[in-house]
Amino acid sequence: MYHDGMDDVERVEAAMVAVRRRQSRRALARLQGVAGPLHDVLDVVEAGGPVTVSTLAQALGVDQPRASRMVAAAVAAGLVAREADQSDGRRSVLVMTEAGRAAAEQAHEARRAVFGSAMEGWTEAERAEFARLLTRFVQALPG
Repeated sequence: MYHDGMDDVERVEAAMVAVRRRQSRRALARLQGVAGPLHDVLDVVEAGGPVTVSTLAQALGVDQPRASRMVAAAVAAGLVAREADQSDGRRSVLVMTEAGRAAAEQAHEARRAVFGSAMEGWTEAERAEFARLLTRFVQALPG
């Protein structure tokens, strides 16, 4: 195997940094026409659990006012709706609308197309092994 003076963990780190730079949510979102911040909101809401403006802010690492603006834009675009929280009527949770689900599915399709293209020429066994190892790697990451 080719070694360029880096150990395996250093090569994984370098690869993950390259992935983050090349395939950010916003870069992938541009492929299917959903603006970056709206895509970020959909990504968090789709992940599940009760999503409030506060949990969205925490998930995206933004302050409360920024999260509120992002949610307002997603609501205005018809991608999410606010509903009363069944456990606490004083707060609202975000749910995807039909348009939001369609936009999320379009995002999934665009990402799968990009990833499939990157693995073009790989054997079925190589794809399966990569999927298995990457899933195992991500599951072991903290957070």
